[in-house]
Parts: sequence; structure tokens; C-alpha cells
Amino acid sequence: MTDAPPDAALRRAVRPVIAYPDDTLPRPDLALYRQARAGAIKTGEVLVPPRDAACFEVPAGQFFRITSVEGPQVGDLNLWNRDDLSERFYSGKTRALHGTHLVTGDRMWSSFPSLRPMATITEDTLGWYGFDDDGGSVHDVIGTRCDPYTGALLSGTQYHHCCHSNLTRALADHTGLGLAAAELHVHDVLNVFMCTGFTRDTGQYFMKASPVRPGDYLEFFAEIDLIGALSACPGGDCSAEHSSDTAACYPMLVEIFAPAPGALGDWASPPVNSYDRSHGRG
Repeated sequence: MTDAPPDAALRRAVRPVIAYPDDTLPRPDLALYRQARAGAIKTGEVLVPPRDAACFEVPAGQFFRITSVEGPQVGDLNLWNRDDLSERFYSGKTRALHGTHLVTGDRMWSSFPSLRPMATITEDTLGWYGFDDDGGSVHDVIGTRCDPYTGALLSGTQYHHCCHSNLTRALADHTGLGLAAAELHVHDVLNVFMCTGFTRDTGQYFMKASPVRPGDYLEFFAEIDLIGALSACPGGDCSAEHSSDTAACYPMLVEIFAPAPGALGDWASPPVNSYDRSHGRG
């Protein structure tokens, strides 16, 4: 049953089809966002410690910037609707709509049933990187987040400062939820600054040293009222491992910027998805 059939070459030669053509996706007005950003004032900041996480809030219509400070560091980002934690970032659908790695103009989409833009990438100082010869690129939505459960499964460890645990503690502290309740809201991430891809021979997820340097940043426009949580990954720049007490790790800075009143004109937060939710039983 494993022998190649006579028409194997023909089967492999079938042309690929994009599963979710994005021609009809609503496009962000980057010119409007950038115009509003030019006159924005900084309203707050959060410094995320190495091997830890912190939460922040961004009102709809404002901007937040994640910056590498002191040394090369990658971060794991979760987003939630500030008023309803059940609406959260959906990395799988974002990947299906935009691709494995996000670039300027791409959006972070929310979970069902809302499926709407939560945040739009407006600036990226690593936009020059593209895809390298290994097929690697930055800001991926393919990795899940380093977590204690996989560590326990693969090596029997009890490591508590992986990104999953960091995000759980940060959300619990920010919301007052217990750890068990908060953990249920932690989800797959945008790997900010992380350089990743799939090996061409085995299709395995790989990471390599991030090209990020102090001063590099990724900036977003908040499409809805947000709670964000960012973990400064215990792998540092992820050049060797991603759950480690020995990797060089550095803080990450999150800054919030508010545009001047009226700078966005008649912009409004996107509505929830228009599907009627009858599922064929209407």
C-alpha cells in the first residue's frame, strides 16, 4: 500500500489552491491610522520582565508598540476583548487568512463567533527580513507557546516560567481570576520577533536566532477595546531553546499611544461577524 502508484508524479504536480482567498477581506486604512498616529501622545507603558509576563489595556482606536530593549528578545502575545474574555485572538484563522507570519497591514482576528479584527499591524522595523534561505521569517502564528505540559511530557520537567505559565499568572493578577480559571483563557499566540519556519525535509517547526535588536518594534492599532498579555520568552532570542534558565533574556517594553480627538474621523470598531448562527436549524 505504500508503493508509489504509476501516476504519482501527476498527483504531486497538481497545482495548489489558496484555501481562503483574501481579495474580499476588508482592508485597513493604513494611511488614516498613520496620520492619527503622527499626532498621538503616549499615555502609558508596561515593562515586561525577563522570563515573565505582564498585562496591559488598550482602548479601541489607540495604538500599542512592543519594543525590544537591552538585548534580543522574543515575546508571546495574547489578546482578549476587554469586556468579554471569551473573545480572544484566533491564531489558526489568522494564519489561514494571512499566512504563517504576519506583516504590516495584517490583522489579528478574534475567535468564533465574533471573528473580527482585534488589532492591525501598522509598523514593523523587521519588515525588511522577509523569508530567509531556510524558509524562516518573523512574527509567526504557527507556534503555540512554550508550556509546562509539553516539557513534562518530553523530559519530565516542572518548569514554571514558560510563556503559558507566565501568561496565566499575568492574566490572573490583572483580572483577579484564580490561576485555574485564568489558564482557560490563555491561548495560542503571536510570536513577536521570533524567527521560525518548517524544515523542508520533515516539515518540523523550527526556530533560529531572532534578528531583533534593541530599538526594533512592532506596532498595532487596537480595533476593539483590548486586554493584552505579553510574555518575555525564557528562550531569549530562541537561538537554542525556548524554556531555559540559562538563555540570555531581556525585558520588553509595551507603550500605549492615544491619537488626538477627531484624528480618526468617522472610524468605528468593526462589528462582530455577520453569520446568523442558525447552523442550518433556522
